[in-house]
Amino acid sequence: MALSAPQAAELLRDELARHGVDADVHAGYGMALVSVWVELLVWTNGRWFRWGCDASSAGNGRRVYAFGPADDVATAARRILRRREELRQRRACSQHPEDRSA
Repeated sequence: MALSAPQAAELLRDELARHGVDADVHAGYGMALVSVWVELLVWTNGRWFRWGCDASSAGNGRRVYAFGPADDVATAARRILRRREELRQRRACSQHPEDRSA
């Protein structure tokens, strides 16, 4: 069964929540975005998830992206959680940028 982009995004958000991570879903124009952390935005079209990595292409310097199939939400969530932890360790700020109390 094919998922719509919003359905896939909601499934990912729910899986992240099971691991204690809040995320926001925004959908429109056949795509959905899951905002996980500062500089960690996951795109989906219902068939795959895509998020940015640290790496750049050696040839042209463009950002490299990780992909995961939308029908394997648990694996994608684990990979996204690892990426989030990498970003958290490098960024000394609160979970929500507008919260300046941390």
